[in-house]
Amino acid sequence: MLHISLQAEKILQIGQYPVTNAILTSWLVMSFLIILTLLTSSRLAVVPGRFQIIMEGVVGGLYNLFESVTGPRTKIYFPLVGTLFIYIIALNWAGLLPGVGSIGFNEVKDGVKEFIPLFRSGSADLNLTIALALISMGSIQFFGLKTLGVHYLNRFINFKNPILFYVGILEFISEASKIISFAFRLFGNIFAGEVLLTVIAFLMPLFAPLPFLAMELFVGFIQALVFSLLTAVFLNVATAEEH
Repeated sequence: MLHISLQAEKILQIGQYPVTNAILTSWLVMSFLIILTLLTSSRLAVVPGRFQIIMEGVVGGLYNLFESVTGPRTKIYFPLVGTLFIYIIALNWAGLLPGVGSIGFNEVKDGVKEFIPLFRSGSADLNLTIALALISMGSIQFFGLKTLGVHYLNRFINFKNPILFYVGILEFISEASKIISFAFRLFGNIFAGEVLLTVIAFLMPLFAPLPFLAMELFVGFIQALVFSLLTAVFLNVATAEEH
């Protein structure tokens, strides 16, 4: 049965809080990353084994990548941008695993039987991408204030002359629009990929989805990279001192 839903479906209720399939998948991804981190940190050795070499290579490669953008402030920003990249790419790729979107249960709504998948990519839920965008932009404002102090607010509130006042309003609108851009770019690309794979698998279920699956692996990587790199770039802009 072909099932496409823009909204994440509720699968259970915990008190007053509904749990959707996207939230469940996000929790599983977070649990996997936490366990992987604990296993890596508990087995650190002077002479690294194969597992430690792989993990150090991933983290070191990411650090060098972000260092080319943020320079000497990389040690400060890397916990944020590195975590964003790893979490988002794990969310994106988790949505491509077998069973995600295909394992579920049937539920009767208004007399019509509807299939409810048990798992759904967290990035295909607009609520989660908005939350990530708010974290990103909130961190940018925090580091801007921490680095430049109250002078950072001159970007948005400046009464020295009318031109700077209107420029400040435009800056404020620009910062607010970044939240929408961050959230909808990630959500739109991942949700569109899910729809594409679902339709192709429904029409030609054997080998036809394989090229599209490879493409979605690449798209998931690019979207995680774009989100984290843009955060790093905006952090650089927010903390740059005027001369």
